[in-house]
Amino acid sequence: MNAGKLSVFILAASVFLFGPFLQGTKAEPGWKLVWMDDFEGSRLDSSVWSKIRRARTPAFKYMSNDERCYDLRDGLLILRGIVNDDRRADTAAYLTGGIWARGKKALRPGRIEVRARLQSARGAWPAIWMGAFDGTPWPHGGEIDIMEHLNYDSLVYQTAHSHYTVNLGFKKSPRQYATAGIRVDAFNVYGVDIWPDSLVFHVNGVRTFAYPKIETQHEGQFPFYRDQYLIIDMQLGGEWVGAVDPSDLPVEMEIDWVRHYVWE
Repeated sequence: MNAGKLSVFILAASVFLFGPFLQGTKAEPGWKLVWMDDFEGSRLDSSVWSKIRRARTPAFKYMSNDERCYDLRDGLLILRGIVNDDRRADTAAYLTGGIWARGKKALRPGRIEVRARLQSARGAWPAIWMGAFDGTPWPHGGEIDIMEHLNYDSLVYQTAHSHYTVNLGFKKSPRQYATAGIRVDAFNVYGVDIWPDSLVFHVNGVRTFAYPKIETQHEGQFPFYRDQYLIIDMQLGGEWVGAVDPSDLPVEMEIDWVRHYVWE
């Protein structure tokens, strides 16, 4: 057998013998990390984040750009709720810090995770949530509450809001929220997977519940499969969480990182 035929024979034999094993090493579908922010450095990435402005909503009632409500420390973003000590400069009783990526960073459907540690206080209401990036008015564009924590609870709420749940009142068919226990005073990872047919919520990698897309004659039941923007904020007070105890303040929310994955 000449050298040329020998080379062809060896190549053919290699494919026959090892081909199945080589095919088995082909990358399987899975979550691919496409963006993250680990909050290293001395300032927020202004291409992604803006400080939330005050608005006449329960969540944004005390939002402020006061520097005491924000900090970057040891690779952590700190958002605080504090007592306002100068009511002449600002009439609000309390001041809170919050950031959002509205109009700046679109997160396409996939997995969003945030690692955070929550302090407890009477009237504290830290939250991690998402809204429609295209600006569709609430609640028609949907709202995905990845995490909401109240007072001294040892659990968090995870909720899906839409025209279907808010305006039409369908909160139980399907069930729109669930609670999940957390490691109090420790870092926990809060996440949601956005699929064409469901939202799948999880805490520390453990699935908590899923909100499905269903067949219904009513509009606006599942507006979530679209680009989203992220909101992370410390909130205080309101009908749901109850009154604030100023002796419990300041209260902090520490964010270690944000990660965005897509399924490929």
